[in-house]
Amino acid sequence: MTIKKLLLIILGFSSLALGVVGVLIPVLPTTPFVLLSAACFSASSKRFDDWLRRNRLFGPYIENYRTKQGISKLRKAATLTFLWTGLLVSIIIVRTPVIFVVLSIVGIGVTIHILMIKTKK
Repeated sequence: MTIKKLLLIILGFSSLALGVVGVLIPVLPTTPFVLLSAACFSASSKRFDDWLRRNRLFGPYIENYRTKQGISKLRKAATLTFLWTGLLVSIIIVRTPVIFVVLSIVGIGVTIHILMIKTKK
């Protein structure tokens, strides 16, 4: 195994870990980290690439991005509901203007991104 492949595998697992955390913490975006993992694994390890593509949680995200099929209305609605619920709870708990502004910007950016993704029929 080359140093490049090893570094790509490490980056792939690191970004996947951040993606998993992003599932639980709405401020951290999941999809970009999972897609970065997919790119790293596809360039470094067929085994890890296949494993991630077959993953029950992340496999469909990767496949929908690669084929540009989009995501369903239900998934968009659930994602936005979870996102804004988490952000609002965080804003209420922390109650500082800077956090309000930062989380609002993140929420608006992620919302725009999700709404711009093609809706799967």
